[in-house]
Amino acid sequence: MSDFSPLAQLLAAEVASHRHSARQSGGEVHEFGSLVAACAGQGAPLDTAWHDGTRAPTTTEWAEFEAWCAAHGLPCLVKAMLLSMPALLPALTARGYVPQYLLHVYAHDLRHLPDVPRGLDVQPAADAEAWARVAAAGFSPEAPTIDAGTLDIMRAVGHAAGERFWARTEGAAEWQATGAYTLAEGVAAFHGAATLPAARGRGLQAALLAARLHLAAAQGAQWASVSVSPGSGSERNVRRAGFRLAGASLAWQLGPGQPPAASTPPQTSAGPQSAGAAGK
Repeated sequence: MSDFSPLAQLLAAEVASHRHSARQSGGEVHEFGSLVAACAGQGAPLDTAWHDGTRAPTTTEWAEFEAWCAAHGLPCLVKAMLLSMPALLPALTARGYVPQYLLHVYAHDLRHLPDVPRGLDVQPAADAEAWARVAAAGFSPEAPTIDAGTLDIMRAVGHAAGERFWARTEGAAEWQATGAYTLAEGVAAFHGAATLPAARGRGLQAALLAARLHLAAAQGAQWASVSVSPGSGSERNVRRAGFRLAGASLAWQLGPGQPPAASTPPQTSAGPQSAGAAGK
């Protein structure tokens, strides 16, 4: 796979999108050496830190980051690409961080685009609030009942996204599926994908993936990226759309004594750029 190595560019885009998303949501961004921490006041997935892939933080920078998290009432949650682990692992384990979850990171070369499926209505979603409600209904365990916490997160995702889309089957009156992306550093980071339970299995996410790939290419992006849970339906969706496995990201949380964080991948990018990336 020597001809397929976009991971460094994907990481730069992830960190840039993390900054952008937090600020777009009215939040705060603070950098502690190579840790880029965000506090958007919305809970996961924005209130985390990304390691920028350069050097390991110093002991002082770790301590300052952890104090900042405590002052903001946040868990000390650090996300990093697998390629950063040799530099980070000694400090993470020594300071008491424990792994929370792993996501597969996929990339799509935008010089090669799939056909857009026919017979489905895919449109840009100008209304961020309406988009968030459809996305939250897709993620809520008892859809169409919408979980209030999920709706808050999807509102943050929707307002931070550079491009929002929704889709529906032919003849449907209401929108049934969502997807979004944020463009940075030549990479369109896909996220915010969800489908109402009654509309699953009809190709809506395939159509949303294809539509986003075409628009991202038209906007000058070189790559599209998406993060998914290993072995999930989302992973199958992106592989069918032509994405290729580029690497993995890991989330680590400081152990006992800190506010709890989710022990499973958030249903909405890691920052929004990695959450709910491929949808259901």
